[in-house]
Amino acid sequence: MQRVRGVMLLGVLLSCAMAAHAQSFVLDLPLPSQRAEIVQRVGLTDITISYHRPLVNNRKVWGTLVPYGQVWRAGANENTTIQFTDPVMIEGKALDRGTYGLHMIPDQQQWTIIFSKNSTSWGSFTYDQAEDALRVTVKPQAADFHEALTYDFDNPTADSSTVTLRWEKVAVPFKVSVNVNEVVAQSLHKQLRGLSQYTWEGWDDAANYLLTNKGDLNEALKDSNQSIQVEERFDNLVTKSKVLTALGQTDQAKASLDKALAMATPIQVHIYARQLQAEKHPEQAYAIFRSNAQKHPDQWFVHSGLARVYCSQGDYDNAAKEMKLALAGAPDQQKAYVANLVKRLEAKDDINN
Repeated sequence: MQRVRGVMLLGVLLSCAMAAHAQSFVLDLPLPSQRAEIVQRVGLTDITISYHRPLVNNRKVWGTLVPYGQVWRAGANENTTIQFTDPVMIEGKALDRGTYGLHMIPDQQQWTIIFSKNSTSWGSFTYDQAEDALRVTVKPQAADFHEALTYDFDNPTADSSTVTLRWEKVAVPFKVSVNVNEVVAQSLHKQLRGLSQYTWEGWDDAANYLLTNKGDLNEALKDSNQSIQVEERFDNLVTKSKVLTALGQTDQAKASLDKALAMATPIQVHIYARQLQAEKHPEQAYAIFRSNAQKHPDQWFVHSGLARVYCSQGDYDNAAKEMKLALAGAPDQQKAYVANLVKRLEAKDDINN
C-alpha cells in the first residue's frame, strides 16, 4: 500500500514538473530568434510577412543547419506566414487572397517556395504537401553576409515587388505581382456604396483614376456624370471632357470643357492651362492664358500666363515685363518663385521647358 502511494506521489510530482516545463513555452519571454514583421503595399494590396529571425551564430547554415532537399520553415519557431489582402501572382502563378504558411526546400541550384493553406503549425514538422496552395521554383543568389535571417521587399513598382529572403551569404527572391486595376475597380465599387457616393469628389476621383490608368472609359464616363449630378463643378466638367476626348467624342468633350471654363474662377482657368502645358498641349494652354488675361487683366497670375505666351514666341523682353507685373502683385509665399522666373527671362531662359 505504501509502495502504491509512493508511485502515485511520484506520478503527481512528474506531472507537476511537466506542467511547469510546458508553462515556460507560453510565457512571453525573449527568444533567441526574435519575431519580426514586414509589410509592403502594392496598389491597394497589403503583403505581410511574419517570421522569427534565427542568427548564423558561427554555424554552417546551408546544407548543415538547414539541410538541402528538405522542407524548412523559412525562419524559426512557429510557421513563417505570408498574407495577401487580394489575389496575387507569384512568379506568374495565381494565388488567392489569404494567409499562408511559408515553407521552402533549399538546394544549391534551385529552391522550392511553398505556400501552405496551413499557417498555424510549429515549424515544418507537421507540414503536409496535400495542404499546398502553390509551389514555385526560383534560383538562389549570392549575397552579402546577413547574421540574422531577413525578409525584404525589393524593386517595388506600381504593380509588383520582389520578396527576398537573405541569410548568411544567400538571397532567395520571388516576385509578387498584383492586377492593380482590377483590385482598384472592385474597391471603387465598394467605396462608392458608402459615404463617398454622396460627394462629387468621390465619383470624380474614380473617373480620373480609370481615365489615367487606362481603365473602363465607359465606367469613367458614368462616374463623371454621377459626380456632376451630385454637384456640378468646374473640376468634374473638365474630367468629363477628358473622358469624352478619350472615347473619341470630341464635340461633346468641347461642350463640357466650354461649360467648365465658363463657370471657372480665374485661378482655376490658370491652373488648368498650366496642366495643359504639363500634358504637352502648349497651344491650347497659350490660348487659355490669353483668354484669361482678356477677361481678368487685374489678376497677378494672368500676367504670369502672358509671360509664358511671350516666352513661347521668343519675346523675352515682353515676357520679363509681364512677369515683373506678376511679381508686383504676387502673394508673399509666391514672390521668391516668381522673382526667379523674372531672372530666368532676363537671362533669355525658356521658362516653358
